[in-house]
Amino acid sequence: MRGISPVPSYVVMQPTTLCNLDCTYCYLPFRARDNRMSPEVARAVADSVNVWAAGDDRFSVVWHGGEPLAAGRQALAELMAPFTGVEHHVQTNATLVDDAWCEFFAAHRMHVSVSVDGPADLNGHRVDRAGAPSYRRIRRGIETLRRHGIPFSALCVVGAPTPGLATRLYDYFLDLGCDVLGINIEEQEGVNARVNDFGTEAVRAFWAELVAAWRRDPRIHVREIEWTLRYAGAVLTGDADDVLPAALDPIPTIAADGRVFLLSPELAGFTDARYGDFSSGNVLRTPLASILAGAAGSADWVPEYLRGVEACRSTCPYFGFCGGAHAANRYFEHGRFDGTQTRHCRNSKICLLEGVLDHAGAR
Repeated sequence: MRGISPVPSYVVMQPTTLCNLDCTYCYLPFRARDNRMSPEVARAVADSVNVWAAGDDRFSVVWHGGEPLAAGRQALAELMAPFTGVEHHVQTNATLVDDAWCEFFAAHRMHVSVSVDGPADLNGHRVDRAGAPSYRRIRRGIETLRRHGIPFSALCVVGAPTPGLATRLYDYFLDLGCDVLGINIEEQEGVNARVNDFGTEAVRAFWAELVAAWRRDPRIHVREIEWTLRYAGAVLTGDADDVLPAALDPIPTIAADGRVFLLSPELAGFTDARYGDFSSGNVLRTPLASILAGAAGSADWVPEYLRGVEACRSTCPYFGFCGGAHAANRYFEHGRFDGTQTRHCRNSKICLLEGVLDHAGAR
C-alpha cells in the first residue's frame, strides 16, 4: 500500500477566505467571508517548513485563497516573513494587481499564476459579487504584470470542451505571454454541484487538439501535456514503474485558522456527519511535521482513502499515470473515499492520456 510521505514538496497557505470575485464554478464555501490568517499560524507552519526547505530540493509555499491579494500587501508580507529558503507562489485572479503589487512580487521574488479562462466570451463564469464581468480587470492586471516584466503562469478552467476550443485557447495564451499553462476541466466539487459529464469522445478530442496546437508552436509549457509526455517516455524506456513516487505527497493546506487539510485542498471548509471537518489537526496545537508523521491516521477519512487508492491500483489500467483518483473528487462525486474512478479521472487523466496518444497515432 502506498503511504503518505512525512515531507511534502509544498504547502498551501490560505491568507484569507475572502475572494472579490464570485465565479460560478468555484468550490470554495466561504469566499464571501474575510477570515484572516494570523501571523501565529504562519510562524507555526514555518517552524516545520524551514527545516524541509533547508534540504537539497526546492520547496514551495503557495498562497491561495480566496483571493490572496485581498489580504493586502502588509498582511501578506507579515505572513511570508517567517519562511526561509522557500519559493513563494501566489494564485491570483489578477483583478487587484497594480504597480504596487508588481513591486511587491519583484521584491519578494514571487512566482505569479493568474486564473483566466481565455478570451472575454469564455470568462462568463468569472464574475464579481454584483454578477458583473471581471475580464477587463483581469486583463488590466495581466497587462500591469507584463509592463513590469513579471513572468506569470496561467490557469484556465474549461467548462465545455467543444471542437476548435483547444486551438483557440492555445493561441490566446500564446498572445497573452504566459510561461506555463495549466488546463482544468471543470470539476464537480465543493459548492459547485454541476455535473461534469462532458462525454468521453469530446474530452479526448479536446486534449488531442490541444497537443496539435502546442506542437505547431511549443513556446508555452503546457502542464498536462508535459505530464503525459514524461509518462509516455517512461513507458517506452521501461521506467513507467518509477513515474509515481513511492509515497503520496500530503499536499498540506493550511486554512486561515491553522487547521491542516491533507491530500485535497478542496476539502477545507466542509463538514460531514460521518467524517467531521476533514482536518488532520491544527498547527497552533501540533507541529505540522508531527501531523504529517501521523498522516495515515490523522483523520477518519484518510485510511478509507488509502484503501481507495489500492482499489484503483488493482482495477484501473491507468493507475501508473494517474496514481489514483483525488480524494476530493471521490468524496464530492461518490460521497465516500474508497470509490474508484471519478469523472475527474476520465476527463483529466484517462481522456488526457488517450488524447495525446490519439494525436501521436499510437492508439
